[in-house]
Amino acid sequence: MLMLALHGVRTRWVTFVGSFVALALGVGLIAATGLALAATFSAPDKGPERFAAAPVVVRADDQLRVRTANGVRTRPLARTAPVPPALVTELSALGGTVEDRTFPVDLAATGRDGEPRTQGSASRAQGSDPRTQGIEPRTGHPWSVAAAAPYRLTSGRSPAAPGEAVVTAGPGSHLRTGDRVRATTSAGATTLTVVGTVADRGFESAVFLGDEEAARISPAVDALVVHADATAVRDVVARTGGGMDVLTGDGRRHADPGPDRDAEALVSVNALLGTAAGITLFVSVSVVASTFSFAVAQRRREFGLLRTAGATPGQIRRTVVAEAVVVGVLASAAGWWLGAAGAPLLAARLVDAGLAPAWFAIGEQTWPLHTAFWTGVVVATAGALAASFRAGRTAPTEVLREAAVDSRTMPASRWILAALVLLTGAGLLVTALVLDPGDVLGRKAYITRPLLLIVGVTLLAPVLAGPLVRALTWLPARLPGATGVLARENASAGVRRTAAVAAPVVITVALTASLLGTVGTLAEAKATEVRTATTADLVVVPGAAGRTLPPSFVERVRAVEGAVAGVSRSTAVTVLEEGTALVTSEARAVDPARLTAVSAPPVVAGRLTDLDDDGIVVNEEWLTTTVGERVTVWLGDGREVSLRIAAVLATGTGSNGVYVTARNAGGAGPDRIDVAVAEAADPGAVAAALRTAAEAQGTGIRVLTGAEWAAAAAPGMSDSTRTGLWLILSMALLCTGIALANTLVTATTDRVRDLAVLRLTGASVPQVLRLVAVEAVAVVTVGAVIGAGVAAVNLAGVWGALALLGVRSGVVVPWGTIGAVVAAAAVVAAVSAVVPAAVALRTRPVELAGMRE
Repeated sequence: MLMLALHGVRTRWVTFVGSFVALALGVGLIAATGLALAATFSAPDKGPERFAAAPVVVRADDQLRVRTANGVRTRPLARTAPVPPALVTELSALGGTVEDRTFPVDLAATGRDGEPRTQGSASRAQGSDPRTQGIEPRTGHPWSVAAAAPYRLTSGRSPAAPGEAVVTAGPGSHLRTGDRVRATTSAGATTLTVVGTVADRGFESAVFLGDEEAARISPAVDALVVHADATAVRDVVARTGGGMDVLTGDGRRHADPGPDRDAEALVSVNALLGTAAGITLFVSVSVVASTFSFAVAQRRREFGLLRTAGATPGQIRRTVVAEAVVVGVLASAAGWWLGAAGAPLLAARLVDAGLAPAWFAIGEQTWPLHTAFWTGVVVATAGALAASFRAGRTAPTEVLREAAVDSRTMPASRWILAALVLLTGAGLLVTALVLDPGDVLGRKAYITRPLLLIVGVTLLAPVLAGPLVRALTWLPARLPGATGVLARENASAGVRRTAAVAAPVVITVALTASLLGTVGTLAEAKATEVRTATTADLVVVPGAAGRTLPPSFVERVRAVEGAVAGVSRSTAVTVLEEGTALVTSEARAVDPARLTAVSAPPVVAGRLTDLDDDGIVVNEEWLTTTVGERVTVWLGDGREVSLRIAAVLATGTGSNGVYVTARNAGGAGPDRIDVAVAEAADPGAVAAALRTAAEAQGTGIRVLTGAEWAAAAAPGMSDSTRTGLWLILSMALLCTGIALANTLVTATTDRVRDLAVLRLTGASVPQVLRLVAVEAVAVVTVGAVIGAGVAAVNLAGVWGALALLGVRSGVVVPWGTIGAVVAAAAVVAAVSAVVPAAVALRTRPVELAGMRE
């Protein structure tokens, strides 16, 4: 049996080369993504950074801790409390202490006269990056804490007087000792002289001021370095009532900026690679199964002869499976090598795209290679298994009498499987729409749920292909000439060939349209929510994300004549759901008296005007949504309060957050001012007054129109999402191209006698080649139409979920990308059909017509 299988592979190598390449590529991609995935399971132990030279660090606990029936649950706090002054005094008695203060500093580029450069009109309305406006966001500290890192001077000296600063300066930095810069902090704007520089250590861009000046800007102590025994420090902290962390050893890394940033980045990479591996496996299985099914259909006369010679159905089945195992082992071995070679390139691409940390690299794990190898063998075997049963059912006399026209293209088992898969996919979609529409919008859902519909429709491709071919070629068949008619009849007669060519196109078009369309539709829905909820004429925001607006500037805005200013703050609230889970929601602390004048959130119950210091506005995702009921929440600084529900908002896409008042902001500073122009006021004058006030600050504060702010704030497709989707779709495109080329080369090679007959009836070589190309493009069009239908169902489900959640937004269809994918498939199909036909037609037609099968 093995010798027969090897002989079959050697004789029909053209049939199997596409399966080999597709499977090798699939195994290589799975191996590469598996190796990269294994590298995400643990981040390297980098140790402390900011306080690497500090023996003991004391700071407030940055975690909210709530006791539940299932133990203590924790969530990060939006704002960490300072170290109490009394504790600072007590710890100072144990030994030397250094007070650390952390505050934002915005450095502005200055002209030759030392004055800050002002914003141009274009930069006011565009560009969220403050660096494009000459503003460099940095983090300020007192100079005395620099030794805790340690930072060491690379030039100049330490700050000795107010107005002097030391800055971090890496390679290519524009700051040098002696430079004068405009600096803005919460205490106001001033001019600093750079008296020294220290090397950039990579975790922050810092500005070090004198200790007294830093204490004036930020009086609160954010952390305290203590040069004393850790046990004694813990005893003092315990006596003061706790709530403080005493960090030593590797624990000091928790005082670094973003201590979990690497681990959080790896979580995103892990999800991306896991999805990519799953999609690759899905496409590989589909392509290999379709290829083997077509190969068996092409060899029905061969199997009939074997059955006539005495071969049993079991032997035929084992022969087909053995051929698949041979191809699977060879392809998996090649894929092993491809994956091992490609994994470092994939890791480098992830780093270059900003999806993975700079240190990310492939480790020493080998289990992904073993997993990919055996996955390839199993995929090849499973793909051929169903085809082997069809081959085993071949009857000798029936096949020897069979015409070239395909009959009975779908066995009952395939009908049943297709129906089950389609019903499952449609049932899951409908169930989600009825029970939880928000589930349809989850990333895992909109990536994986379409796969069931794609599989079901692909199984039905032999049935759908015939009617679609006739419908799509109706007009070409009525044009002058025989090309349209022949292309129509050939594609209709060879339904199995048509389905085999259309299947990979169905998969790729459906995936492309479903994934990119869903992401685009969700982005448009979020943008619609932002535009609908914003009624302000002007919006004032800081020049950099995470910054706050200076109190003096806020008061100046409030004093502008004709401006109704609604000042708000970004914060968070946490609620304990079902007694076991802490759920944190983004929130805005607003001025209730001005809220309805500058915004229109989608209220479904209650009134926004009822919001006060004892109230809260929630959305429908909360478990408690009855107006008037009280709910216990923890504010951004960890305080526990009981608030009355004043109003309930529609869930929407999840962007309709929570509203509280400034008293419950958890210490957050103002970071946005929505301004409505009073009826009797001049909008131009109000806008000019706001821009004058913003330019006077010199920190890149932007004054935008409501439409400009809505466009800038709308959460479009992020670079990481875009890169991840293209990574997934590029794998599908590669497999599609290989499957198309293999199927058409095989089919065209088996049709050389048909082509010779056309030549003998008077058709020229160009006419035959044109017919082959038109037929290939027509079949690709059939696959594109079926794939578009699947995508339409998926996008209709997303649109329905948004409508049920109260978002009225259109469906975004990526027409350009779909067109490019279909065009690429058509080119590959035409070339793959024309080239072997042209090679075959170099032989005399009489000789081709007399060739044996």
